[in-house]
Amino acid sequence: MNTRIGSIAASLLFALSAQSPAAAPAAKPLVLKAAHLFDGRSGALVSPGIVVIEGERIAAVGANAAIPADAKVIDLGDATLLPGFIDAHTHIASDHNDNWAQGFYEDMLRFPVEQSFHAERNARATLRAGVTTVREVGAADFIDVALRNAINQHLAEGPTMLVAAHAIGSTGGHCDGSPIPPDRMKEPGPLEGVCNGPESCRQAVREQMKFGADVIKICASGGVLSEADPVDVPQLTPEELKAIMSEAHAWRRKVAAHCHGDLAAKLAIEAGVDSIEHGSFLKPDTLQLMKQKGVYLTPTRMTQEWVLAKADTYPPKIAAKARAAANAHNEMMKNAMKIGVLMAFGTDAAVYPHGKNAEEFGDLVALGMTPAAALMTSSIGSAKLLGIDADTGTLEAGKYADVVAVKGDVLKNIRATENPLLVVKRGETVRMD
Repeated sequence: MNTRIGSIAASLLFALSAQSPAAAPAAKPLVLKAAHLFDGRSGALVSPGIVVIEGERIAAVGANAAIPADAKVIDLGDATLLPGFIDAHTHIASDHNDNWAQGFYEDMLRFPVEQSFHAERNARATLRAGVTTVREVGAADFIDVALRNAINQHLAEGPTMLVAAHAIGSTGGHCDGSPIPPDRMKEPGPLEGVCNGPESCRQAVREQMKFGADVIKICASGGVLSEADPVDVPQLTPEELKAIMSEAHAWRRKVAAHCHGDLAAKLAIEAGVDSIEHGSFLKPDTLQLMKQKGVYLTPTRMTQEWVLAKADTYPPKIAAKARAAANAHNEMMKNAMKIGVLMAFGTDAAVYPHGKNAEEFGDLVALGMTPAAALMTSSIGSAKLLGIDADTGTLEAGKYADVVAVKGDVLKNIRATENPLLVVKRGETVRMD
């Protein structure tokens, strides 16, 4: 370096450091106290519950945890402290609209930047519902990537996000757009997640990762809320699936497969998929294969119930698929619980209004799952599926301080999760108004 330039640079750095404000004093430790605590790992409720938080991390947990003298103490009384919820299947970047046609129209006319403001609103609602981490499984225009970055930079409020960018699938499939005449709208390609043939699908994976995808989402079968495709038909060939898996896994990205159909699920499982989303028509032998290979099921139970209740408001083709999938889902879930398939908590947020995520817990219990097991689909299930269990998911010393407080004994009233009293994300309390 030129000596004179080096001298000027050194002088400038000294001047800037001299003008910079003094470092802010370290925040006081935060202590949460409640009548009960569910750590998310043991499956048991302990009383009383104490969580000591220093900075972003948990310093101590348990009835005998030492409370620092200078700590700020929040005593929640008759409440349960829980790990922050981890929703492994959201669409925060998309809006819910009870009127399907009106929602379709508004989405078509909205600019990506405008949609980003909607996405932040949805993220705030999700965080205030107690969801401190999400896996966003598909969004247009890389809005999910931008939202994740804005949240990480403290420019926006929302849960910690792992994002997929565009979901990947074949032409005419559930991950493609609606059948709008091609002379009226640009046909999507690999950049937008639409691929045909192994190399095209490999390119689609690379495109999403290039622009920031943490995970890869694929459409292995048809879907309910899309117009052009049967709900249970395979939409990717074995060769396409293998290309997607090999490329994603080489880059250390997990793959989630939207899949209602049984044959499509088998093909995805054999190709090495990490999770099956929805799984409406899965048969016992396919569920057994999932258990054998350690593939997670993200059942999105509350969405099945939502679309069944709303079926009369959808276009006829969609309504028929909604009824068929929801009815088949009942038997599939009973078989999955009996077989012991690994499950992750996921809700398909945007199919229903954002902020209702915790209804999934109660819906799982209504199927016969114990409250503790339902809660652990989030704490252990989603955390392990997402590969973040070393940092979050359970209330243990050293992990991020992601905590939710709900009224009373949560194992006696699982629906208490739907109305959090307090939410803490990485040591910071969330404004609930």
